[in-house]
Amino acid sequence: MTTSPDLSRQTAIITGASRGIGAETARHLARLGAHVFLAARSESGIAEIAREIVSEGGIATALATDVAQSDDVSALVSAAMEATGRLDILVNNAGLIDPITRIEDSDPAAWGSVIDVNVKGVYHGLRHAIPVMASAGGGTIVNISSGAANSALEGWSHYCASKAAVLRLTGVAHREAHHRGVRVIGLSPGTVATAMQEEIRASGLNPVSQLPWEAHISADWVAKAIAFLTTPDADPWLGTDFSLKVAEGRKAIGMPPD
Repeated sequence: MTTSPDLSRQTAIITGASRGIGAETARHLARLGAHVFLAARSESGIAEIAREIVSEGGIATALATDVAQSDDVSALVSAAMEATGRLDILVNNAGLIDPITRIEDSDPAAWGSVIDVNVKGVYHGLRHAIPVMASAGGGTIVNISSGAANSALEGWSHYCASKAAVLRLTGVAHREAHHRGVRVIGLSPGTVATAMQEEIRASGLNPVSQLPWEAHISADWVAKAIAFLTTPDADPWLGTDFSLKVAEGRKAIGMPPD
């Protein structure tokens, strides 16, 4: 089991921070000392979480950001740099799965919107964070991945395709930026007890929708895994996905084996 890293004086951006994994990650990294920048399309949700973090003694800033828009992500990175002078951690967490439907029944515009967030959002984060981190000598980028990257699940064509793309973006970014000190790593958390699981359950498609609620892990374990991935102990997984569905990954962060 690894100890929690000291993130004092570090700056972390978390996208999709208004709920679920993103919100819990912002809380956890703030407790570890980081100045966290919470990003989401709607500012109201992240502003409330930022106030909560500050009330507990942390440092947090909320910035409305649409990760599907390159200019928004560029402005987010610039704001973090202007406020703190550094960017140490980027968590590319923003992601969509709704609407879940078979390819023949899918709406092309809705399908494309998922790709815009899940794939282009990660690309935009990499595009704007890597130069900043590299010029400062390093940093860590965590891309939230999924077992769907290597699976074919009914109704999830957009999600499976997008997570496969994210896995490849992780590998390419690692190859391009590792020699400049930028650590890029994916995290495949398995199924997590968040609002996304409610959407999956409501669809009734594929076996994942049939899983009992108690089968899903809590978002705080994912947050702890993200903190672990910022440390050198996670270097064996750079350029790939670190998984919480396997014993080695769970042991690394002190999770129960099952």
